[in-house]
Amino acid sequence: MRGIADTGFIVAFANRRDRYFPWAHGLAEKVSTPLLTCEAVVAEAAYLLSDSALVLRFLETGLIKLDFNLSDHQQELSKLAKRYADRSPDLADLCLIRMSELNPKMPILTVDQDFTVYRRNGKESIPVLMPPNGN
Repeated sequence: MRGIADTGFIVAFANRRDRYFPWAHGLAEKVSTPLLTCEAVVAEAAYLLSDSALVLRFLETGLIKLDFNLSDHQQELSKLAKRYADRSPDLADLCLIRMSELNPKMPILTVDQDFTVYRRNGKESIPVLMPPNGN
């Protein structure tokens, strides 16, 4: 399986006490290539887990791979921020929307219901993999 990892997936995978831990581990077992992500997600996950070393290990072992340069997409991110200002998206979400535009066949692995509202390329639903009872 290929996909784009959001913060919620990484946190659930890393934390046995997370209610989505079984879901995240089930998906991780199906991963055939590193899940793409961005630095904003990595920073958010490291902060929420209070464990930067653990998140860096996920990069080292190939669970996730950085595949986004914010400066290359700043204009598109600014447009997305304006479009979704009423939802107050964080930078990680904006980057993942843009990554979905760049990788249209890859779903976003997330626990965040906002990705069912966000649209890529202005009108297209974003494919997501979420736990059955997502936030």
